[in-house]
Amino acid sequence: MFKNKVLLITGGTGSFGNAVLNRFLDSDIAEIRIFSRDEKKQDDMRKRFNSDKLKFYIGDVRDYQSVSNAMRGVDYIFHAAALKQVPSCEFYPLEAVKTNVIGTENVLEAAINHGVNKVVCLSTDKAVYPINAMGISKVMMEKVIVAKSRNVPDGMTICTTRYGNVMASRGSVIPLFCRQIIEGKALTVTDPNMTRFMMTLDDAVDLVLHAFEHGKNGDIFVQKAPGATIDVLTKAIFNIMGKPGHTVNVIGTRHGEKLFEALCSREEMFVAEDQGDYFRVPADNRDLNYAQFTEEGEQDLSKVEDYNSHNTQGLDVEGMEKLLLKLDFMREIKAGNLVVPEGV
Repeated sequence: MFKNKVLLITGGTGSFGNAVLNRFLDSDIAEIRIFSRDEKKQDDMRKRFNSDKLKFYIGDVRDYQSVSNAMRGVDYIFHAAALKQVPSCEFYPLEAVKTNVIGTENVLEAAINHGVNKVVCLSTDKAVYPINAMGISKVMMEKVIVAKSRNVPDGMTICTTRYGNVMASRGSVIPLFCRQIIEGKALTVTDPNMTRFMMTLDDAVDLVLHAFEHGKNGDIFVQKAPGATIDVLTKAIFNIMGKPGHTVNVIGTRHGEKLFEALCSREEMFVAEDQGDYFRVPADNRDLNYAQFTEEGEQDLSKVEDYNSHNTQGLDVEGMEKLLLKLDFMREIKAGNLVVPEGV
């Protein structure tokens, strides 16, 4: 799919961008462009990968011209640039709007103007039943995407993926817990009963590729991910690190946090297409799931519930350990190398 093509990744110095490079840089893709604001992270990435296929563009999705400059000759876009930290967005909600909403408008408008073939945008479970500024800005981002997708040139596709908790991505609680244990500090847990979807970075890349291959304009794609309580997560980390019984301090829910997250609302699940490991939610309910209709032909929403981290497949401690050990640094820690890499 990517042979001799040019791919642009906005926010490409983050965890997702690094995972894409690990997957694709040695393939037959022609060029990967990294667009972001952080020249230090770009320089680190340039030295780490040391590839002629990799090009770097300093800019900000808030600035249309800088986005447009990076988009000339681009075939495909993975739009990952965002403000993602819930507390930061709570205290600076207009900054979330500028990046997540207006920035997405800039990316899509530039993509249309430059004849980009496909755009896959990255959203979050916090966009479903949003109660915080980050989630509200992301659901507005999704609305911008759907609106734009209705009026694109023939042959262009714009679609979206929604993620749960991507383990060990920047801002993830897992590296924080590991550092606290290594430093002999008590773990700071908001609520042991809180549940979250659990995905690896490889899962995140797989979801984007599934959307890239199967997406129609306005579609939203969700991976069927397992969930776990924070209590199960901490016990699994203790076991891997050989620290059963480590001290835990419950500090209470942070600004804007939920007890559980949803990847699809009940209304979305009513029209969702089951694609095996994924759900596809079409825009504008254009593809209804007739199996959910009553005999009289009326919609029977009583048979449908949302897809959330409480009702998904729940991991026990052993299952959580197996998932954590898919992470390189967790395998290193289990082997006795008690170091959490910078940037994780």
